[in-house]
Amino acid sequence: MSLATLDRPTTSFSAPSARSLAAAERLAAPAPVQSVETPQAADAAPRLRAVPAGTEARGFVLYVGLDELKAELAGTDLGQIVAQLKSLVADLVPTAETHAAVALAPQGAGGRDVDVVRLALQDPAALARQRQTPVVESKPRGGVVIDISRKRLLLDGETAPLTYKEFELLQYLVLREGRTIDRAELISSLWSAADDEIPNERTIDVHVRRLRAKLGAYEDIVRTVRGVGYRFDRHADVSIRQASTPSPDFI
Repeated sequence: MSLATLDRPTTSFSAPSARSLAAAERLAAPAPVQSVETPQAADAAPRLRAVPAGTEARGFVLYVGLDELKAELAGTDLGQIVAQLKSLVADLVPTAETHAAVALAPQGAGGRDVDVVRLALQDPAALARQRQTPVVESKPRGGVVIDISRKRLLLDGETAPLTYKEFELLQYLVLREGRTIDRAELISSLWSAADDEIPNERTIDVHVRRLRAKLGAYEDIVRTVRGVGYRFDRHADVSIRQASTPSPDFI
């Protein structure tokens, strides 16, 4: 299916001159016709010009690059966005047919969200560009280092950009390795009345998702225990550097 562009045709027509009209009334004889080019009408209806010729537009595709975390931070989710877009189309053209598809990509896939979506949905232009892009060998994974002594997280040798609260959240789970921590305990232990914003049991999930997003390919070390809370699971490629003295966080 080809894309289409909007084009406005230039209209030409023939009209009799004023002098020949007068002569026609007097002599009842055919008057010569003069061809007049008129300027493009400002209100002319746009015409769809299909590419290539001989085809017709039957619809369009809108690629939206947006993951669940970004949608939730904006106060919505992918399902609500799709429902509103379908409703808008139905309001504009009640007879229009719609179909929505969610693009799935490997966790931690690089690149812009919209490019990942186009590749996942087999957009021909995106596939062609990918074939022309030279393959760059990925660096071997160096594992995860959770450095409690220096309050930092290393992923494959690079320092992860965790905020203070995100590291506290990770540290709280790490020091209680293997135990499932419910949301209420995380809130009461990591936030105080003096904090500017105290999450509730729903928004604590957003904080955990932000942390997991920064963990990238290692996000599964923070496990979700459905209906209960979260748990830290150590893998073979995860090491923990403890402080010389016990953390005051640990009870």
